This record gives sequence, C-alpha cells and structure tokens, in this order.
Amino acid sequence: MLKVEHLSKRFGDFQALKDVNFTIQPGEIMGLIGQNGAGKTTTFHSILNFLHYDGKISWEDQPITEKTFDTIGYLPEERSLLPKMTIEQQIVYLAELKSRPAKEIKPQIDDWLKRFDVQGKKSDKIKTLSKGNQQKVQLICTLIHQPKLIILDEPFSGLDPVNADLLKNAVLDAKKNNAAIIFSSHDMSNVEEICDSLIMLKKGQVVLSGTVDAVRDSFGKTEIYCKTT
Repeated sequence: MLKVEHLSKRFGDFQALKDVNFTIQPGEIMGLIGQNGAGKTTTFHSILNFLHYDGKISWEDQPITEKTFDTIGYLPEERSLLPKMTIEQQIVYLAELKSRPAKEIKPQIDDWLKRFDVQGKKSDKIKTLSKGNQQKVQLICTLIHQPKLIILDEPFSGLDPVNADLLKNAVLDAKKNNAAIIFSSHDMSNVEEICDSLIMLKKGQVVLSGTVDAVRDSFGKTEIYCKTT
C-alpha cells in the first residue's frame, strides 16, 4: 500500500502542495487530476524522493528508499530515452538499474514490442523512432521489470486513440497482477474508464477525492430549468 500523509512542499514563497493525503491499495488504480501547476508532478517527485518535502510517505508501511526503487515503475511526462541507444540496449539498461539481469530481460523484448505494436526492430536506434513509438518504448521500460508500484505522469500525452487503448490494457493487466497504480491525466475520460478512485488538486490542495462513481454522483443535477423564447 502507498500511503501519503500530510504532504506539503514549498518552493520559496510558492506553496506547491499543502496537506495532501491519500492511500492506494495493491490492485487499485488512482487518477490524479488538476490543471497545469496544480501539484501533480510535485506529488510524484515527492513519492520518488526526488525532492525534500514535509509530511510522510510510505510503501508497504516502510519509508521509500533506494532499495524500494527496484519495485517502482515511473513514466515521466518528458521522454528520457537515450537517442543513440538501440531499443534493446535502452530497455536492458533501464531494467538493469532495477536489478533485473540482461539474461532475464532480453528474451521478453520481442513480445513486449509486439504487444505495444512498436513500429521498429529492437536493433533500431531510439532516435529513428516516431514520438509515439518512443513513448511506447518508454512505457515498456517502465513495466518490463513488473513493478509493484507504478507512477505514470501524463502517460496518454501524444498517443492516438489506438495506442491509448494499448496503454489502458497494459495498465489494467498490471492491476490484475496486484500493482498499485497512480497516473495523472488532463483527459477525464481516461480516468473514468480505468480508475477506481481519483484525487483532484487545485493550487496544491485536494479539492475532490473518492471513487469515480462517488465523485460523479456528487455533481449530479437535481433540478432542470427550461427557458422559453
């Protein structure tokens, strides 16, 4: 279980996060929504210990440390692939950083490329791929070591509907394998389709939280006004 308690973060005079609280159970998908600058990426960077923060964050009732990182899959919003590497080299390199040996990862690569319909051979260099295919390779790098906690920052950005569906299916498969998953998105339809719960941030504070159905129902219209002309 991922547990975030009283998370706050200030950059100088700017309050990026203020008293953010939530938990994500194994096998649960949580959507993190909000405008640009609401604090979504800062929340992710806090979970990953990329920056100092106030509050408490734990995974399986333990602080997140370097050892924990081997069980985390993180897809940043910006592409962070090495353009001169081949697809295979890139996937193996990042898997080895997660303590997965090359001999374990290499036999899986062809199946993953087929699963995500990557238009390219594993011997192709990253720089020769389209942006969409680079996004899919980066997603493979995020998932191939079978993480138990998956953090996806705007994973649908730049993907057409067909490739977005491939990503959704991969996320749902990870859920079936009991991973705890959190992702940010500007598209509420993506959240409604696959999330069990959601958190909405506004200016660094939680303004909505709960199951998708409960949040939707809280905005149900109880009165209808008709105007004649």
